[in-house]
Amino acid sequence: MRIVVIGAGHLGYIVSDFLVNEGYDVVVVDSDGEKLEAIRNDLDVLTIQADGTSPSFMRSRDVEGSDLLVAVTAMDEVNIIACILAKKNGIPHTIARIRDPKFLSEPVDYIKENFDIDLVLSPELITAREISRLVMTPSAINVEDFAGGKVRLLETKISPHSPMAHRALKDITLPPSVLIALILRDHHMIIPHGSDRILPLDNVYFLGNPDSLTKISAHSNAKYQKRTQNSLIIGAGRTGQALAPMLEKQGISVKVIDNNEDHCQEMAGKLKKGMVLLGDGTDIDLLTQEGVSEADTVICTTKDERLNLMMALLSKHLGAGQTIVRVTRTEYISIMQQVGIDIVLSTRLLAAAEVLGFVRSGNVVSVSLLEGARAEALEIVIPESSRAAGVPLMKAGIPRSCLVGAYVRDGKASIPDGRSVLAAGDNVILIVETDHVQDVISYFKGRD
Repeated sequence: MRIVVIGAGHLGYIVSDFLVNEGYDVVVVDSDGEKLEAIRNDLDVLTIQADGTSPSFMRSRDVEGSDLLVAVTAMDEVNIIACILAKKNGIPHTIARIRDPKFLSEPVDYIKENFDIDLVLSPELITAREISRLVMTPSAINVEDFAGGKVRLLETKISPHSPMAHRALKDITLPPSVLIALILRDHHMIIPHGSDRILPLDNVYFLGNPDSLTKISAHSNAKYQKRTQNSLIIGAGRTGQALAPMLEKQGISVKVIDNNEDHCQEMAGKLKKGMVLLGDGTDIDLLTQEGVSEADTVICTTKDERLNLMMALLSKHLGAGQTIVRVTRTEYISIMQQVGIDIVLSTRLLAAAEVLGFVRSGNVVSVSLLEGARAEALEIVIPESSRAAGVPLMKAGIPRSCLVGAYVRDGKASIPDGRSVLAAGDNVILIVETDHVQDVISYFKGRD
């Protein structure tokens, strides 16, 4: 499969990187030669310096016959035009990065029919939705839902006072609808077995029924049991403007600080009860005066991740509850976690997961990238040809790098054991090390 990526910026780079690792033939196009050189030096891709909206370019030999075009430049109009031209020139599938609310407010079907776009990619909107889910789930560092919400993957940090700390998994009693799917310790991932122990400050992924997981997370980390009632958002850009109304609809008190007057005015028009303040998020006097110590959650969403880090740490110092920071560069994630930021979200990783889910399609329903993309949670549908169908899991020869976490059959979610038998049509949730994803997908897909 040949995939054309229009735009060699940070998002174009990370999307291209993932696609190359999946084994696809990738062509990266940009009018900026320096950006292309940086990608060419790091990735095994074909780079072309050209205008991605040029009709003659779309008819060129390097683009003709491609299977997918991904337009991720910084300009919505460029991405839309590129997708329209791609479809006119025979490229069957298109993905476009779109951030302007005037486009995002339109129904998905309208965008698809009028702009020939199969998947709209809005990193800021995706990030806002993810933050909203996390805020509504006490104790969670990460939350992913599968099978229409019937199965949830929840990451939480184990408190030193948790009854699970220092205990072997075989000695921990969990509801039948919950299992421990993954442990992260000192930046090492552990796909757990019964003899493994949970230690304080481990990041543990629980998989299972959403209602049962709410009770489990409360026992694992008492620090953030309390539901967020008061939130402070620093940054009223696209992410902040998408997020604040979401939180307000959930009954959360919202206060927003931004140093851009236009942003503040736009934000004020989107809130019914929330307060919007024009000011500097690093101003200690302002934060103190506005009651940062009473905020259950402080969310830093500006474009500058280093500024977000400083503001989050400052808020912590002044007595705020949990902190959530939006970043673009994935290399900042582990550093921020090490210095005490509770939740770090990469807009680009979230967007890249959307692209991967679309590209894999077929029997792959959704993709969630875990731990800086070192592991993935996949939802797949078992086809008739799968080697896993009709055989007890203990005898199915499933790759060791894969954990079958849950399956949904006839609308009912179940946690499997070695005697469980998967059937064609089951929705199955897998936890897989990223380096082995293609082997696992091939295994479950089975014979063509």
